[in-house]
Amino acid sequence: MLCSVAVVAIETSILQGAHKRKVLQEHTGYAVPPPTSQPNYSSTYTIIQQPATTTSVVVVGGCPACRVGVLEDTFTCLGVLCAIVFFPIGILFCLALRQRRCPNCGAAFG
Repeated sequence: MLCSVAVVAIETSILQGAHKRKVLQEHTGYAVPPPTSQPNYSSTYTIIQQPATTTSVVVVGGCPACRVGVLEDTFTCLGVLCAIVFFPIGILFCLALRQRRCPNCGAAFG
């Protein structure tokens, strides 16, 4: 029953469209082309693939030379000597003369 109602509605719509074209043709004197149907896209589809995001891990205190080791603070011989000889103020010199060294590659910084 529902199917026959839909068919009747479609046929009525087609007849009304044909009647409108006929009235326009008689009124203006120009032939009105029938409406073109839309192309059938039911079997085609589009896949949009997003580019993969890369995750970078930044290690704080990591070695800039080998990118594997973690830098460790070491005191220089001059810093330790200043700390002993110029005792209260020498500790500031010792802290200022620290050197950061990578245990993996042995590179020294600062």
